[in-house]
Amino acid sequence: MKQRVAVLGSTGSVGANTLDVIARHPDRFEVVALSASTQVDLMLQQIAAFRPRYAVMADEAAGRELADKVEANRLGTQVLSGQAAIEMVASHELVDTVMAAIVGAAGLASCLAAARAGKRLLLANKEALVVGGEFFMDTVREGGAVLLPIDSEHSAIFQSLPQDPSTWDARVEKIILTASGGPFRTRAPETLRNVTPQEACAHPNWVMGRKISVDSATMMNKALEVIEARHLFGLQPERLEVVIHPQSVIHSMVQYRDSSVVAQLGTPDMRVPIAYGLAWPERVASGAQALDFSTLADMSFESFDSRGHRQRFPGLLLAWEALRAAPGTTAVLNAANEVAVSAFLDSEIRFDQIHSVNLATLEAFAPSKPGGLADLLALDAQARAAARQAIGRMRP
Repeated sequence: MKQRVAVLGSTGSVGANTLDVIARHPDRFEVVALSASTQVDLMLQQIAAFRPRYAVMADEAAGRELADKVEANRLGTQVLSGQAAIEMVASHELVDTVMAAIVGAAGLASCLAAARAGKRLLLANKEALVVGGEFFMDTVREGGAVLLPIDSEHSAIFQSLPQDPSTWDARVEKIILTASGGPFRTRAPETLRNVTPQEACAHPNWVMGRKISVDSATMMNKALEVIEARHLFGLQPERLEVVIHPQSVIHSMVQYRDSSVVAQLGTPDMRVPIAYGLAWPERVASGAQALDFSTLADMSFESFDSRGHRQRFPGLLLAWEALRAAPGTTAVLNAANEVAVSAFLDSEIRFDQIHSVNLATLEAFAPSKPGGLADLLALDAQARAAARQAIGRMRP
């Protein structure tokens, strides 16, 4: 039987790559539902190509526009709108697998819906774990969901770990996440105040959306990945390490108790972890180019403590600080960063002020432990308000 897939965030980079992999295996996968925020014309193209049963637009006005165009083109897909509709398709009985690729905290509710319904959940949304933390992992276990990481780093770790999760703590010494260092790895820290949004979005290795590209430029993406790895793999924060690897060939590593290291290598193409998640435990063609070791340049590594990286990327250190702080602190950090990055892209603050906003927000209040989705959403809203207040006190 074909695996029936809902792609949440289908018009984004991960969503589009997921559909590319699915299109290569029409005998294995069937698209049942798509969701997007506002990109009506691209969604219409995807509907025409994959003929899903449902298409959901988060934006109500975009949903009405899409419904008119679907009807005019006689495509037969049922168009829905709003957050409740996204959660509905994420938990629908016709769906086997959910690709969770909605960016930011906005994707948390649909991830929880898929987890409660026991779906095969392909997690490309860092924030579900960063914001949801233990509550999200508890929901996955209680719902009987199969959680497969899609971030290239976490997929690499998952592929490098023993098959039996119960052995991870005893057999693994530490997890090593690799980071490219982004576009500013060698830039003088004192010049970062002058970085433009265009420069910050020009990643040297990966093609990504604007928000995650800025996160890569500040290395906040790696901070979020450290938090994500803590919850995914259950190791204590002090057993999580970040190494800068500019070539993005090794996507992450696992060091075992006997000091051996297992790594996953590949070209910087998101279709590789996506194909692995879709087909797991099997493997299928992803469409990505294979590594050519005859032409591969030398691989290099840099400690985070070298070459001024602590001054260049101060946001990375917030991961361990937030994990050691009160439960809910990682949700505050995530909300502050989303607001700060948006303000930078809108030229409201300077690039170096993203970290200042994050710090100010963390210092603004101490969260109490969230008891459920309502608490998490309330905490997220409070942190965003605090971040906007911090931005209001700054000038680019």
